[in-house]
Amino acid sequence: MLSARCLLRSCFSALNVGSSSSSAFASSSSSVLPYALTRARQYATEATISQQSPSEVNAALARTSVLYKTYKPVTPGIRHLKRPLSPHLYQGRPLRELTIALRKRGGRNNHGRITVRHRGGGHKQRIRIVDFMRMDPGPCDVVRIEYDPGRSAHIALIRNRNPELCGGRVWSYILAPDTLRAGDVVESFRQGIPNGLVPGFEDSKDIRGKALEVKDDSDKVKTQTASTASLALGVLRSITIKPGNVVPIRLIPPGTIIHNIALNPQGRAILVRSAGTFGQVVAHEDGGKYTHIRLQSGEVRRVLQDCVASIGKVSNPLWKNRNLGKAGRSRWLGRRPHVRGMAMNRCDHPHGGGRGKSKGNKQPRSIWGWLAKGVRTRKPGPKGPKNSNKMVIRERPRGKEKRGL
Repeated sequence: MLSARCLLRSCFSALNVGSSSSSAFASSSSSVLPYALTRARQYATEATISQQSPSEVNAALARTSVLYKTYKPVTPGIRHLKRPLSPHLYQGRPLRELTIALRKRGGRNNHGRITVRHRGGGHKQRIRIVDFMRMDPGPCDVVRIEYDPGRSAHIALIRNRNPELCGGRVWSYILAPDTLRAGDVVESFRQGIPNGLVPGFEDSKDIRGKALEVKDDSDKVKTQTASTASLALGVLRSITIKPGNVVPIRLIPPGTIIHNIALNPQGRAILVRSAGTFGQVVAHEDGGKYTHIRLQSGEVRRVLQDCVASIGKVSNPLWKNRNLGKAGRSRWLGRRPHVRGMAMNRCDHPHGGGRGKSKGNKQPRSIWGWLAKGVRTRKPGPKGPKNSNKMVIRERPRGKEKRGL
């Protein structure tokens, strides 16, 4: 019995000596062997999402699979509610000094008569003062992208780097183009291209449609070669043609997507301001006065080249596919119910009266008796009266042309 105990003690002592020697060897060789060889061996485990942080690319791909925010239908009002996802929007309140209170009239004029139907009520709102002139030169930093209750598109709050050049104005709101985010830089070239921005290019309205010209040391005008001119023009476009920049139409290359189009060289932007809309520069006329622009409806019209436009497409393109989910959300927006003409009395609508669902074998008409379907009530462009609208080159497609037949 004693011999067995002694044998066990000798075995344990030998094991302890071996472990101590191995640990000493590991400590002495840790400075020589790589770190991966000195680590203890671990079993292979399955990689999970919680163990790996998703990269920006994977996160972007995950967002594209779900474009709208939907809700669990715990109430009937949110069963069909669908809103576009906009995680980049600022969650706080707007800048107070750039807003004014909205005084509502319910669609009534100064005599108290309803001139616009189906208006009334709605949540209290403040109008955001959006700068559609963009007269301030110099770079501006985009601080944040905000929601605007008065329009379908988003707006961007920008900060001017040189307020002394624009009368002390530091903050302003602009219509945000798509893909514009906080931290980007936008600039307005409405007053022309600054001298020295591109070597060899001097902005002047007199050289429109001509080769770029520079002056040498002896003040003699010489025409640049085609390669030098194209290089200077390419550098200019790489600097100016960016989303959110305001550029004269004469300097925008054909095929560029634009919005916020002005029709007066000294006027504000009028065309293409709704969410997801855009225009496209088709061609510049040889005379150097007009540019052909295709609008969102498909109409092609001429615009003065001295006018300006913003580069890019208007933000919030998924707005048109939203679903309010219930009638109450329309009332929150200030919209009152629409009543069908066939549900009215004869004295209230041309479709009213009769027994049952009948409009008396009449053509569809509005409440004022205007023909509503199939009859042209506006005749602009070449097919209209003489000199009605000389700027329209091709009207928007209608009927079979619109359907592609």
